[in-house]
Amino acid sequence: MTTPHTFTFRPLDPLSDGRLVHSWVTHPKAAFWMMQDARLEDVERAYMEIAADEHHDAFLGLRDGVPAFLMERYDPAHRELVGLYEARPGDVGMHFLTPATDRPEHGFTRAVITAVMAYLFADPAVRRVVVEPDVANTAVHALNEAVGFVPEREVRKPEKRALLSFCTREQFLAATGVSA
Repeated sequence: MTTPHTFTFRPLDPLSDGRLVHSWVTHPKAAFWMMQDARLEDVERAYMEIAADEHHDAFLGLRDGVPAFLMERYDPAHRELVGLYEARPGDVGMHFLTPATDRPEHGFTRAVITAVMAYLFADPAVRRVVVEPDVANTAVHALNEAVGFVPEREVRKPEKRALLSFCTREQFLAATGVSA
């Protein structure tokens, strides 16, 4: 297990954080992020669009004050899953990415997804977190299950076949023992 660290979140700045995020999302291990061939300008533009979108936010996750992962939060009634399921009040969508490293740390990614979920559930309006990872991304399916996600069904998105999964506050607490 990873040694305890303090995870905090701050809004991603598309220009000042662009080079770092570009190095993360274009790495071969980030293939499911679907930005492999993106230029720096493409990444900056994509995150400027997110920053301007009232239904989508991007954050850098900081580990002891140092950028360590990427997290996106979105309203699935307006982004990503429109027309693919019936959104409920209190639903929030989430993506997260831990960058590739030469020195993998056992338990780090699980600690990150746990921190992401606790951050999302810290908002009392959030009742359920919705994810739609690629059906082939078995590593993230296992992580999702570890924090309480329950797969519902496959959905077809323009860019992928996705596994629609949900996690309520109660499921998160039961799976992790972490209350938000």
